Amino acid sequence: MAIDDKTRTELEAAAFRRLVDHLRTRTDVQNIDLMNLAGFCRNCLSNWLKDAADAQGVSLSKDESREAVYGMPYETWKAKYQGAATPEQLEAMKKVHPHGH
Repeated sequence: MAIDDKTRTELEAAAFRRLVDHLRTRTDVQNIDLMNLAGFCRNCLSNWLKDAADAQGVSLSKDESREAVYGMPYETWKAKYQGAATPEQLEAMKKVHPHGH
């Protein structure tokens, strides 16, 4: 099936918005769990958004890109939803990302 560039971009944007919406509702899933399982987290996603903005010459700060992903300021999300990582989570993170995140 051939999809033109405009349609592909629209579909990719819709998928991105759906992923962000899904992650916003799954506040029980910690970033470290995402990193250990999938190799990326909400912060990665916000960094990719900022990278895309930078590449297009669009002004978007790190805080703004994180708020676009988290749906609120990052510090607010951390205070409300981020728990302390367990020793098991930290050990898994070392195995998956031995040089850090």
